[in-house]
Amino acid sequence: MNNSERYLKIKRALFDKVYSDLNPEQRKAVFTVKNPLLILAGAGSGKTTVLVKRIAFIIKYGDAYYNDYVPENITEAQIDSLEAAIDYPAGELEKYILPEFIRRPCPPWRVLAITFTNKAANEIKARLAATFDDPAVANDIWAGTFHSVCMRILRSNAELAGYKREFSIYDADDSKKAVSAAMKELNIDEKALPLKSVINNISRAKDKLRTPEMFIAEAGQDYRLQQIGHIYERYQERLVSSNAMDFDDIIMNTVRLFRNHPDVLQQYSGRFEYVCVDEYQDTNEAQFALTSLLASAHGNLMVVGDDDQSIYKFRGATIENILGFDRHFKDTRVIKLEQNYRSTGTILDAANAVISHNEGRKGKHLWTAGGDGAPIHVEKLEDQNAEARYITDTINKMVASGEKSYRDFAVLYRTNVQSGNLEKIFAKSALPYRLLGGTRFADRKEIRDIVAYLHLINNHSDNVRLLRIINEPRRKIGDKTLETVEAIASEVGCTMFEVLENADKYAALARTAPTLLSFAGLINSLSKAMEDGCPLDALVNLTLDQSGYMKMLKDAGQEEAERVENLQEFVSGVVEYMGSTETPTLTGFLEETALVADVDRYDESADAVVLMTIHSAK
Repeated sequence: MNNSERYLKIKRALFDKVYSDLNPEQRKAVFTVKNPLLILAGAGSGKTTVLVKRIAFIIKYGDAYYNDYVPENITEAQIDSLEAAIDYPAGELEKYILPEFIRRPCPPWRVLAITFTNKAANEIKARLAATFDDPAVANDIWAGTFHSVCMRILRSNAELAGYKREFSIYDADDSKKAVSAAMKELNIDEKALPLKSVINNISRAKDKLRTPEMFIAEAGQDYRLQQIGHIYERYQERLVSSNAMDFDDIIMNTVRLFRNHPDVLQQYSGRFEYVCVDEYQDTNEAQFALTSLLASAHGNLMVVGDDDQSIYKFRGATIENILGFDRHFKDTRVIKLEQNYRSTGTILDAANAVISHNEGRKGKHLWTAGGDGAPIHVEKLEDQNAEARYITDTINKMVASGEKSYRDFAVLYRTNVQSGNLEKIFAKSALPYRLLGGTRFADRKEIRDIVAYLHLINNHSDNVRLLRIINEPRRKIGDKTLETVEAIASEVGCTMFEVLENADKYAALARTAPTLLSFAGLINSLSKAMEDGCPLDALVNLTLDQSGYMKMLKDAGQEEAERVENLQEFVSGVVEYMGSTETPTLTGFLEETALVADVDRYDESADAVVLMTIHSAK
């Protein structure tokens, strides 16, 4: 063996020792940094650990492990010294020896990590911060969900995307109202064409990057699809006129921005030398396109996923993204993580037996170095009430014995409807629980109302939010008046808010003009307070006070006391946002509020049983 071969061999042996807490396949995944990489990670196989350690490795050492570089004039004495170092403790090797092998380390700001929840993104950042001597290094990494990453890009390039920078984000309820309004405008009866079906079709079209024009062209002679296509077209017009996007637009508009503006694409794809995507089996066509574009300049795309854990087909996810990854991306390396660290042998045997029947899979076999564990217990009960009582009794017995705490238990079910009996029995038994996926805090009426006020203060074009709160509290502005306002706005080609600001100039609004002008004045004064630098928490309190909303609730007495408390909690959330953000803005707060998911609010330390659907658990 010549000196070069000896040098490369000992170099890799030293890295293997420092990373010996990982199994061989995990180490391969961490050390493989160049070109496309597909990591098929079985459940409980330590994929988050691999993801974090790989990002840290790229930043610390670059392509140190597999790179064949050998220093010129390397001497046998130097190699002998390296070989002797194999006996050093791992900490000393990492501190004194490994740095000499660094090859093209990557600055943290050139690394992008995309996850499916903010919670996962924050966990990655927290674990990375613990990896470096300077925890601030982790703050320079772009880590976030598909939507939060796209929002950063769109906010910086809003005008090129066809929007103003303060554009709003419509949630499912806002979108539902806008689609319903579009159907009404086109005289399409919701009984003949169910609203839910229309919304699902539009969402799937956006997942596939189909514009309204493309949808209508592809509908052919299918009358039903033609109708949906025209609703989609009108709905998009309403969104743009309101300076708003729905959740599906966020990704679709980013892809269109990149495709229509190569210079913008070059800016971001050139910036991100390494792109990492988690839960890749749950991506749809739009997310696949976005990922491909972001990694197009350097080609260093790593995706982690499990073809056996794809459960979001109903939401547009396509398993083909992971099954065909090595066909789409040249020189892909595939690494399988099959050692499980979470479950017993009995559970894995059962899981493998079920999964083996899946069609169209890459194929892997989960195993564990641990024991078989307890057998799987199946209890057959008479009905859902008996089931709820059995679960309650089992949990209470184990907690009473001191064996477990309430937070050690989770109850999973297929649909949210199934939680009803459990909640009833849990409440009767005084058993503490938290419900994920039920009525969210953000979905309570009073929270939606104050958020609507803030959106309108931030974005006067937001017609859906305007219609929501123009009569909250009641201002005696009737539906006919609002229909007239909307008709004038459509005819003149302006926003509904601009019509309100000039209500005294339209004869059709003469009777209600003073009230409309007063409402517009309220919003404008609050917008001015925002522009003048009013702190966010003060702005929210000012809005609740000047709008009369808080007075309305307090005047109702005890009946509305809970809503008052919820609004106070909302203000506390604003204060928390202000403390955690370097430059807090109303736009930033509204964006964070819109993108938060139930799982992001999950408090692992609370001593309560968790109730959630299987999809929420995933």
